[in-house]
Amino acid sequence: MPHPLLDLFPAGAGVDSDGTLVIAGCRVDDLASEFGTPALVVDEESMRARAREYRTALTSRRANARVVFASKAFPATAVQRVMVEEGLGLDVAGGGEILSALRAGVDPALIVVHGNAKTTEELKIAVEAGAGLVVVDNEDDVDRLEQLVTPGRSQGVLVRVIPGVVSSTHPHVQTGQVGSKFGLTPPAARRLIARIEASPLLDLRGVHAHVGSQVMDPAELAAAVAPLAALGTFPVYDLGGGLGARYTTEDRPARVDEYVDALMAAAGAHLPAEAEIIIEPGRSMVNGSAFTLYTVVTVKRDARTFVAVDGGMGDNMEAALFGQRYEAVLADRMCDEDAEDVVVVGRHCESGDVLIDPLRLPAARVGDLLAVPATGAYTHTMANNYNGYRRPPVVFAREGEARAVIRRETWADLFDRDV
Repeated sequence: MPHPLLDLFPAGAGVDSDGTLVIAGCRVDDLASEFGTPALVVDEESMRARAREYRTALTSRRANARVVFASKAFPATAVQRVMVEEGLGLDVAGGGEILSALRAGVDPALIVVHGNAKTTEELKIAVEAGAGLVVVDNEDDVDRLEQLVTPGRSQGVLVRVIPGVVSSTHPHVQTGQVGSKFGLTPPAARRLIARIEASPLLDLRGVHAHVGSQVMDPAELAAAVAPLAALGTFPVYDLGGGLGARYTTEDRPARVDEYVDALMAAAGAHLPAEAEIIIEPGRSMVNGSAFTLYTVVTVKRDARTFVAVDGGMGDNMEAALFGQRYEAVLADRMCDEDAEDVVVVGRHCESGDVLIDPLRLPAARVGDLLAVPATGAYTHTMANNYNGYRRPPVVFAREGEARAVIRRETWADLFDRDV
């Protein structure tokens, strides 16, 4: 009988005859021996398949539409390169993401630049790179762009609008409600639109909205379309991203086809037929294609049973920041029977460094390999050096071969910026 958590891992995951988890033809014990732990392991083909699924779902329903990967979910150059090779544009939210997108080979015209507080330096990088669209969030963005754009040229922009949609997700990742730090209310957006339309240096291409992240009901995401349509007729409508990803067996996010159907139904009802539609999936694009592999460092059976691993909030801030729930398996003992309720904790000097509470596992032992599925989104990007932690490698696995696309930090790396 398959392990009940196996389907949280990338498609095609299996268990070898000795009970060891196998991903993309690679045994996890071999991955641990070659790359060490913790390690963020990506099933490359699974990630590519997801990109193709999104692209096909959108373009088969509307020819004048494009998918732009929200890079902040996993801003590794190698991941961005996968998206570019699969025909997607890149949504970037900072100077470093712009530069890595260019390293990944993206056509600058397919870059969409976001941010509620873009610096002059970041906007200069975007303008000089030829970024296709800058999403202006405020008057200050416009002031800076008008200083940076060379007379005789123009920069394509979208205006970010608060659609007034309250999504049923964690408050920290709600962005469509009145009072959000992102975007402008419709009256303020109208004033900024009029200003941009009068500027000889800026080309108003359209409007943008984003409701939030980890949203399970696509109707909440589609609800942003009508408020955008009420602002007028434009060449481009960027509907943002936000579709939820599956982290646990209880999560039931909408399928990509259901999500796109909901958006296209709203677009058909409210938007011009000739307008270009952009969507910006992030979390749902990459989360299921990766898992984090740890080694159990200590097991403490006392008032509670604590299974401590060699990582934690240094490589996964989602649990601490948003209370994100995860599952995990003993990856080299997949055939063993569950025996105890445990708390999986990290090695960092914080009581909040708890990865999973509670979790049912076989009786854990020091040296066991513990794998946490569904960690492709917002783990690498928020990894940090707390307690002198060395950020882990990113490993791509495909057809029985594995390669590091980002190496593990060294002790020397920690001091490279000392002066």
